[in-house]
Amino acid sequence: MNRTGHPAAALPENPAIGEEFRAAMAQLAGGVVVVTTEDDEGRPRGFTATSFCSVSMDPPLVLVCLAKTSSSYQAFAECRGFAVSLLRDEQSALATRFARSGGEKFRAENTVTTPHLLPAVADALATLDCAVHARYPAGDHIILVGAVRHVSPGRGEPLVYHDRAFRQLRHPGN
Repeated sequence: MNRTGHPAAALPENPAIGEEFRAAMAQLAGGVVVVTTEDDEGRPRGFTATSFCSVSMDPPLVLVCLAKTSSSYQAFAECRGFAVSLLRDEQSALATRFARSGGEKFRAENTVTTPHLLPAVADALATLDCAVHARYPAGDHIILVGAVRHVSPGRGEPLVYHDRAFRQLRHPGN
């Protein structure tokens, strides 16, 4: 039984379903975000995600998913808040940098501070400063739910991830 009292779903018995599932999910276009926080020593941590969405308007809640194998996992498993920077179409190099494990991701020219003193991406399409509302284990990931406490809007076109590549939206007539 799961938390709602309903029978838990059976796990797939076919090992090939993993690759089929991955290929199917690659066909779902998603916006690209960089999620950032600080670890317990005050060092900035972050990762690129496409598993991001709004959950509620009242109160304003968002969710993002992070792999438990991520080098940033521990910081996000313990943080009290995080920032979500929605990336613009020109920020694919930055998205790639934050998608890699380890290495120096933060650079002064690409980093700003949110009102609650979290690191965030400069010149993002929008930045959400969030307090951790909840965390849920989900297979090989953790679901972070954030209560949005400040929004910094920007301008531009969104960066999109589809078929395992970053893409730009094309408008009719362009």
